[in-house]
Amino acid sequence: MSAAPTYIAPREFILKSAWRFVRGNAFAVAALSALLLVPCFWHRRIQAGDLGSHIYNAWLAQLVKRHEVTGLVVVRQWSNVLFDLLVLRVADLWGFVAAERITVSLVVLIFFWGSFSFIASVSARPPWMVTPFLFVVAYGYAFHMGFMNYYLSVGLAFLALAAASRNGTANWTAAVLLAALALVAHPIGFAIFAGVAIYLAIRRMLPEPALLALLAAMAALFYALRLYFGAHPELAASWRCESWLQLFGQDQMKVYGRHYEILSWLALGWGLLCAAAAAYDWLFRAKKPAAALRLAVELYAITVIGTACLPENFRTTLYAGWVGLLVSRLTLVTAVFGLLGLASLPLPRWSWRGALLLAAVFFGLLYRDAGKLDRMEANARALAKSMPFGTRIVAVANAPEDWRVGFIYHSIDRACIGHCFSYANYEASSLQFRVRALPGNSVVTTSVDQSDDMSSGDYLVRKNDLPLLSIYQCDDADFTVLCALPLREGQKTEDPESDPVPVPDSESDSEEN
Repeated sequence: MSAAPTYIAPREFILKSAWRFVRGNAFAVAALSALLLVPCFWHRRIQAGDLGSHIYNAWLAQLVKRHEVTGLVVVRQWSNVLFDLLVLRVADLWGFVAAERITVSLVVLIFFWGSFSFIASVSARPPWMVTPFLFVVAYGYAFHMGFMNYYLSVGLAFLALAAASRNGTANWTAAVLLAALALVAHPIGFAIFAGVAIYLAIRRMLPEPALLALLAAMAALFYALRLYFGAHPELAASWRCESWLQLFGQDQMKVYGRHYEILSWLALGWGLLCAAAAAYDWLFRAKKPAAALRLAVELYAITVIGTACLPENFRTTLYAGWVGLLVSRLTLVTAVFGLLGLASLPLPRWSWRGALLLAAVFFGLLYRDAGKLDRMEANARALAKSMPFGTRIVAVANAPEDWRVGFIYHSIDRACIGHCFSYANYEASSLQFRVRALPGNSVVTTSVDQSDDMSSGDYLVRKNDLPLLSIYQCDDADFTVLCALPLREGQKTEDPESDPVPVPDSESDSEEN
């Protein structure tokens, strides 16, 4: 029996291949890179959900290092940390505004060109026809939620897979080094590299008829994981309530509202139309696809099955932070595998035009909605500048109901830099980041659950929380308008204008930290 057909790139060292590609396409590479970074500069600050929290906590780490704050420690950890280290190092040199621009731009370039390199290496052709969609994926849900360590990790994982696909000792050495960096950024990226690399190694050893059995084994593995999470209530696992039709990767386009959802379905439909046209040319005009098409379909199917089985949220222990939005993150990988499948087909020449139009509409909507968040943060900065240094605040800001990205209050955390402390910020209490709070500190809560309740506005203020000030939305007609008022015992953090309610003695006397 013959081995399963798999595209294996030449053994030429990947850096040599990359340099030859850049030299031969210098204008295209430079122009695409410059265009790719426009959203990192089109507003005063980069609006990307949790990014504001990353920048704020880098400032806290700086204060700890300078011994300008007590009750916080910066611990050494081996993962979920690379982006934060980069931000702090650049901020020490040029300040936090420059650090944000530089590090986010670097991360976007790594993700885009990492995904581009992976698709090119596996399909044996530069994926120019799907590049507009790759632009969209680069600024999709994962980016705008601000999952920067995860996002960087996935980009590095794709670079590592591009190197590993070419075989040879030098390429595998580069792949291992890149995978190690991916692990420092976030464990999921490393898991993606290891999982795909192992799958490819097994696949090469199997005869072609056994490939369906391999796919069935992968599906069974993911289903077993689903059963495991369901059988362990202490993990508090929950699954996405949306239809499985949202698991094809197009959901990365769903960012700020209903318009994005409509656009995502149009993008999926356009991709299917282009694939159908390519299949017609394949069958009736003898335009053969790349040898990697079957592999691309397998990887895509496995990620769709995996995201259908894995939980959206779970926690490892009762008091640890949540492993949240797992499936919503992983569809980023699904989208790239889907683009690999398209790039492996003999796409018609007109296919890029529709992709370009959809991308243009997508970025037009992003510019509008990110501008609203930029106005909200500008209002928060104006309030923060009027506060005495060290004021403790709770940031309570809810996104419009149809927005998928909900972490807009983290831009208020970032507005606090140099002025106030965001008492409800979740990073220090989650035990998943470098900055951690000690019991009894006056800077940030040590309770994950209280952090969630404070930020959502549901937390009932206790006597030992005070003094505490709420920055909240105070205009029902414009969610970007913010006000600041001191909180009193018995008030909810989202409503400092309300009358206090009695707090039970058991809660009032309990120690927050």
